[in-house]
Amino acid sequence: MIDPQLLLSGVIFGLSMGSIFFLMAIGLSLCFGLMRIISLDQLLYYAIGAYLTYTVSLLVGNVWIGVLAGVLVSGLTAYLIERFVFLRIYARDITFSMITSFGILIGGIGVIKAIWGLVPRPVPVPIEAQLDIFGTEIPIYRLVVIVIALMVYGGIWLFLNKTIIGKAIRAGIEDVEHVEGLGINVYRLFTVTFVIAGAMSGLAGGLNAPLIMVDPNMGLEILAFVFMVVIIGGLGSIKGTFISAFLVGQVVSIGSLIYAPLAQMAPFAIMLLILLVKPTGLYGSTMMKR
Repeated sequence: MIDPQLLLSGVIFGLSMGSIFFLMAIGLSLCFGLMRIISLDQLLYYAIGAYLTYTVSLLVGNVWIGVLAGVLVSGLTAYLIERFVFLRIYARDITFSMITSFGILIGGIGVIKAIWGLVPRPVPVPIEAQLDIFGTEIPIYRLVVIVIALMVYGGIWLFLNKTIIGKAIRAGIEDVEHVEGLGINVYRLFTVTFVIAGAMSGLAGGLNAPLIMVDPNMGLEILAFVFMVVIIGGLGSIKGTFISAFLVGQVVSIGSLIYAPLAQMAPFAIMLLILLVKPTGLYGSTMMKR
């Protein structure tokens, strides 16, 4: 039987991990839902966010300013790549977009290696205090990461449901041709969505940087888990991505407490079981079409 204090620590660890998964996966889910592209370059923006957090925090001594810089630079990078690359290939087959985005990811990793080198870099934890919960010391920073992810989810929900642009994006996820028929420039929606996705990936990298060693291949290391989150939740579903991210986070965390190999195996098993019952994922729509 697992010690209750160890279990509580594992649950908090899983929630913070799920928060990072959510911030990473939301971009992939939105890009596929609206634009029908598999944007593997989101993993590059994740690494950029982490490295900018490291560099700026080293220069100014404030990790939060570094996180903000990482978000801004990641969003700007996403904007430039969308304008100069993806704008030209939206009409191409989805496989072409996946190969292109993977090429951007690998090229970007090469640039990161050229600038920062191959040695992993540590980022200081901005909040070192711990909170005592039922006799268990819980790092406050992990709780802050969870709260930020919840706020991001709430902000994205409000944006998609309460603003004109957000409602247009939601409509585009269901049927792009219908939105075009209303006279809306869908390519502007694509740009807005892509920048938001890139900024969220950068935020994930910035927040995760103090919890891990910043490494050029950090995006590739999280690739499998992010894809699982998107597939389990349902392509294009914000709610599904949110729920599945925390589900995968808990499975990885608690599974590692029970039996270490479960941390890698269990998420795949759950994904297969869910797809057997519901092929579109937890909240995926069979109505989506390009």
